Amino acid sequence: MIQSDSMGPSRLIKRRSAGSLFIEAMRFVVLSEMFLGCFSASNQPISNRMGHTVVFPLQGNVYPQGFYSVSLRIGNPPKPYTLDIDSGSDLTWLQCDAPCVSCTKAPHPPYKPNKGPITCNDPMCSALHWPSKPPCKASHEQCDYEVSYADHGSSLGVLVHDIFSLQLTNGTLAAPRLAFGCGYDQSYPGPNAPPFVDGVLGLGYGKSSIVTQLRSLGLIRSIVGHCLSGQGGGFLFLGDGLSTTPGIIWTPMSRKSGESAYALGPADLLFNGHNSGVKGLRLVFDSGSSYTYFNAQAYKTTLSLVRKYLNGKLKETADESLPVCWRGAKPFKSIFEVKNYFKPFALSFTKAKSAQLQLPPESYLIISKHGNACLGILNGSEIGLGDSNVIGDIAFQDKMVIYDNERQQIGWVPKDCNKLPKVDRDYNKGFSPADLGMVVKQFSAAYASREDL
Repeated sequence: MIQSDSMGPSRLIKRRSAGSLFIEAMRFVVLSEMFLGCFSASNQPISNRMGHTVVFPLQGNVYPQGFYSVSLRIGNPPKPYTLDIDSGSDLTWLQCDAPCVSCTKAPHPPYKPNKGPITCNDPMCSALHWPSKPPCKASHEQCDYEVSYADHGSSLGVLVHDIFSLQLTNGTLAAPRLAFGCGYDQSYPGPNAPPFVDGVLGLGYGKSSIVTQLRSLGLIRSIVGHCLSGQGGGFLFLGDGLSTTPGIIWTPMSRKSGESAYALGPADLLFNGHNSGVKGLRLVFDSGSSYTYFNAQAYKTTLSLVRKYLNGKLKETADESLPVCWRGAKPFKSIFEVKNYFKPFALSFTKAKSAQLQLPPESYLIISKHGNACLGILNGSEIGLGDSNVIGDIAFQDKMVIYDNERQQIGWVPKDCNKLPKVDRDYNKGFSPADLGMVVKQFSAAYASREDL
């Protein structure tokens, strides 16, 4: 979980143990094939399972909550857990009673592992700590992890695996066993409480990511997307069922060796349709960051352009919500009352013809609880991001954003995120909790009897 402070939560991951996790694909694929065909309402053959999609409704908002979360059912019997969605990190983790040394207030009791942890001799552990070796004295010891984030929040725990109960949009019920972190020691420095969640859902493209693990099982393609509503809520999807939506603007990913961030660029910053003088920005798309962070020079230019255009029409005022805010003659009730005072920004990608990410005022401003208009573009150097530029949730509102790892590209398109999509069928119809429990039971029995795989 990530601390929420006056600068807004930023969950851009900084690993102490860098690297990606190697999944023992055959161990999972064999078991997956044993049961997926048996529990498909649509009777899809196993050979056609690729191309399916899982859709989840989201809760939350940019302000005042500062995060979007999803509910997943994990364990046997399955129990609900609320997770902060984070495309800026790979490892999914839950607060864990192992026992818990330091856990925060959360919607549900800490997860209780029902099997032993992943051990140091597991390839997953070696890959997690690469290029260093796991800090283990013996191969049978548990595989520990520690992740820390840009706001100095952190989670310490051990790698485990358990059943995730999923319903694909074609009607198939699945209960794969996936690896994740059992976090028994969370730290959140700062004056404010962390998000009210049970953990973090890592959506990056590293081997430890839930997306990559499901892809290794043959359940979905390595594609993830989110649609965050400016009114709150929205939806998350895993798989390729929405990647052919008309009007998507695609740009190639910009990947560096050893990095697992969803990055794009270079891009030039435009203001009101004109060049701002800020060029060559490399951008990280991070759903785990509430706001957008520019490097010091880009931030300075952004703030100068906004102030110059306002030309005293609104007065700057102190507000604990964000560093720079403006007040009107009376408190603003919505962003639509103030947007005419501001002009749009855009990010123009130089390696993708005509590709621009539009940032209208509602994509970089919030209305605080005091009725002030506050700038949701912040100085990343003040929280240790250096020259990095992070595009956060505020810019993603009312857009569907797709991270396509199969084709190494990221796309976006304006979208009504209040409406859940229909891919093959509604994700939440046609199956009772008893049906889901039966599938989990069958998968669990298979894993218990096939430990040699």
